[in-house]
Amino acid sequence: MTRLSPFLSLSVREYRLFLAGFFVSQMGAQMQVVAISWQIYQISHSVVALGFVGIVSFVPILLFSTIGGMTADHINRKKLLIATQAFLAAVALALTVATAVHVSTLTLVFVLLGLEFSGMAFFGPVRQSVIPDLVPRAYLLNAVSLQILARQAATIIGPAVAGFLIALYGVQSVYLFNSIALIVMIITIIPITIPIHHDAHKSAFGVSSLMEGARFIRKSRIIFSTIMLDFSATFFGSATSLLPIFAVDILRVDSGGLGLLYAATSAGAVVAGMILSGMKKVHHQGRIIVGSVLLYGCATVGFGLSRSFYLSLACLALAGAGDMISTILRNNIRQSLTPAPMRGRMTGINILFAQGGPKLGDAEAGFVAAATSGPVSVVIGGIGTIASTLAIVAAMPRLHSFKGDELAA
Repeated sequence: MTRLSPFLSLSVREYRLFLAGFFVSQMGAQMQVVAISWQIYQISHSVVALGFVGIVSFVPILLFSTIGGMTADHINRKKLLIATQAFLAAVALALTVATAVHVSTLTLVFVLLGLEFSGMAFFGPVRQSVIPDLVPRAYLLNAVSLQILARQAATIIGPAVAGFLIALYGVQSVYLFNSIALIVMIITIIPITIPIHHDAHKSAFGVSSLMEGARFIRKSRIIFSTIMLDFSATFFGSATSLLPIFAVDILRVDSGGLGLLYAATSAGAVVAGMILSGMKKVHHQGRIIVGSVLLYGCATVGFGLSRSFYLSLACLALAGAGDMISTILRNNIRQSLTPAPMRGRMTGINILFAQGGPKLGDAEAGFVAAATSGPVSVVIGGIGTIASTLAIVAAMPRLHSFKGDELAA
């Protein structure tokens, strides 16, 4: 592994502007997640209503992510980036006004939440599609790492800032911050040059275009295997939804301890991401991906078995590190091996699995925990991650032997 500056891709003006805008917009998005949950509970005082937040957030992704991917491959990606941010800013502004004039209802908030994630279904594919166009091929691993780190940092910082704003100025201040953050991203996108990719063989917008993307993924065994690995790991391995149970019933810690449990996963992810972002060339990428997912599964089992608070923190940090390494390398492989005119559709289809895995996994963990216990559910999930990873490697051995030389500039 050849070392380089972990901030190398920031030397490229286009990427520097894009990442700055993306970080600010992600801060706003993460803050708005907290604000919407808070407002829904204040209106309804219902745990069931909070449960619908996940459903209302996921359904638009399920319905529109593939359409968003096709759109990113068929129209000007810079214009689509700006349009999605403008749409999301309008939704945030509508939440701001409705809350400020006291006309917010549960129905209105859920409708606007659905509109927000409909916009995100179009933004996600185009956002990921443009990254290879902003940096030289040799910088792509670093660029992917920094983008994921920026999102992780926003996930850590955003909710804390939202809590302070809600306490000081009310929920509407968070919505206003998000609308301004999205406008900031538009401002950073405007001066960026994003090439327009023409494909003489591109199918018309519609089912045929989507099937063309699905065939490409199915024929590319490496990309297909990374998508399957992504889904299986997040379906079986996530212990996040059960952390409150572990904090109260197993580890006997207060809300401060629960916060540390949540932070441990992010801390491990950030450290691993910073190390990986400083690598110019990573050899034997397939083995590292498989190993990092197995680490994630083993750490999940360890967390489920642990009765020590500090050992639990260590296991969660290892799980976060394994997940981060695998995520960065998988994204780098997919973006590198996918032709530019196909990136949107590939990403849109991948988002279905990447978003579906955690959502279904949370449901699976909850059902198993209800039938058995929290620790048993987590241990079964970790074992499921290990078993499914080994099954995928056995079915598609090309993944394990993939070195990454094919990604060279």
